[in-house]
Amino acid sequence: MKALTKKEITAFYGALAAAMPEPKGELHYVNPYTLLVAVVLSAQATDKGVNKATGPLFAIADTPQAMVDLGEEVVREYIKTIGLFNTKAKNVIALSRQLIEQYGGEVPENREALETLPGVGRKTANVVLNIAFGHPTIAVDTHIFRIGNRTGLAMGKTVRAVEDRLEKITPKEFTLHAHHWLILHGRYVCKARKPDCGLCVVREWCHYPEKTA
Repeated sequence: MKALTKKEITAFYGALAAAMPEPKGELHYVNPYTLLVAVVLSAQATDKGVNKATGPLFAIADTPQAMVDLGEEVVREYIKTIGLFNTKAKNVIALSRQLIEQYGGEVPENREALETLPGVGRKTANVVLNIAFGHPTIAVDTHIFRIGNRTGLAMGKTVRAVEDRLEKITPKEFTLHAHHWLILHGRYVCKARKPDCGLCVVREWCHYPEKTA
């Protein structure tokens, strides 16, 4: 399959922007710290499931110190409906301690620093940098990986390859929101099993050869 041309890429993003002028992530949070925790908890879990668990948790612990004061056992009880909750509870307490000890309780605005925190990888760091600090990062999840390859927007055999390609080809005026546009489009329209091509605002520029009616 041929990759989208520069003109097609601009039109592709322009259509997404027109459809969703102010895209928002679906994880609930109250500050950069709770965003970080929510993203760590969202691995192999739905945003809806994470929000259900973190609503009560963040109501009593929205800072690293408050979370540490709760303790791992209590955190585990709050998030037990989320997959891998035992490991995630350990990571939440450990990353909270590290934030207190190394960063004065603040979330660092730095990818390398974020990636040293327990449970935080490149994708999580990119989400936090984008949403909390307004960096033009693109966190490639399964939805974005699928869209990049299916449409011809940014093809690659690995998540990192797709991320690098997106950063290279995404026009500057679209970089801040690209992450959200693509995730939401993949979640609700360009779905894994059967994309809703009839509802797709970028259908005209998509190179997918098996479009649905």
